[in-house]
Amino acid sequence: MMPRLRDLRRAVFGLAVICGILVMSLTGASRTRAQSTAAPAAEPPLAFEVASIKVNHAADNRVGIRSTPGRFTATGVPLKFLISNAYNVRPFQISGGPNWINTEKYDIDAKMPDGLDGELQKLPLDQRRAKMSQLLQSLLTDRFQLKVSHETKEGPVYNLVVAKNGPLIHEAKPSVDNPDAPKGPDGKPLARNFMRMMPGELQGQSISLEFLAQQLSMQLGRKVIDKTGLKGNYDFDLKWSPEPGAGGMMGGGPPGGGPPGGSPPGAGPGADAPPPPDASGPSIFTAVQEQLGLKLDSAKGPIEMLVIDHVEKPSED
Repeated sequence: MMPRLRDLRRAVFGLAVICGILVMSLTGASRTRAQSTAAPAAEPPLAFEVASIKVNHAADNRVGIRSTPGRFTATGVPLKFLISNAYNVRPFQISGGPNWINTEKYDIDAKMPDGLDGELQKLPLDQRRAKMSQLLQSLLTDRFQLKVSHETKEGPVYNLVVAKNGPLIHEAKPSVDNPDAPKGPDGKPLARNFMRMMPGELQGQSISLEFLAQQLSMQLGRKVIDKTGLKGNYDFDLKWSPEPGAGGMMGGGPPGGGPPGGSPPGAGPGADAPPPPDASGPSIFTAVQEQLGLKLDSAKGPIEMLVIDHVEKPSED
């Protein structure tokens, strides 16, 4: 009996040791897996290396935004318009803030970190725009002490849909193969992914209808939602007779080569301003239907709002 009892105790002890080793092995494996699947540390937001900001006291109403290799410059631009560009919202989607964000104008000259511009040019259009937005947001946070929050409300919108007789626009072709592609003032076809915006006219070369909807939203002062279901990029030259005070002078440029948007509404014409649009032309609603084969339908929908919680005037440098 005694030998059997000792054998039983030895067996139990051996089993306990094996279980202990197994538990430690599983625990170690779990820790290893947890360490290997831990999320990497978040990268710091992009920021300009250096930026000069000055109040613009000029009376000529010249405005503009440019993104050149390694630099971002703005002339005579209100802060509200910079916020609109930085957060990719239209001015009517911004609420709160003091009145000076609409009236005081700024000149900005900002330098990107070395090598960043080259990296941006390698990215797809949407990613490049997102990076530029990060740079502007960092600038506004650092120099204007801007703090914002987001909310969504139900409100009036326009749905961009295909008209009854079908679309009249066609997918973009390379400019060299498409003599009917929209042309700039020099008579040459516009570059791909180019939007030229003028009073009463939108010219697009290889532009998505989602981006067209955003620009129509700027003109109409109401959110426009692309519900056409049409994918790809398109060429178009949309002309209409703008309502007095509607929209504004828009600067041409590649969407994504710089920040989204154009020149602020109400901007005065410069020396090279085009002639005023034909007052006898169609309304923007008629033009969209007759020239593009699309339609703007009134509806109710969600409107994303950007609320300004805090902002300060920057110190000049």
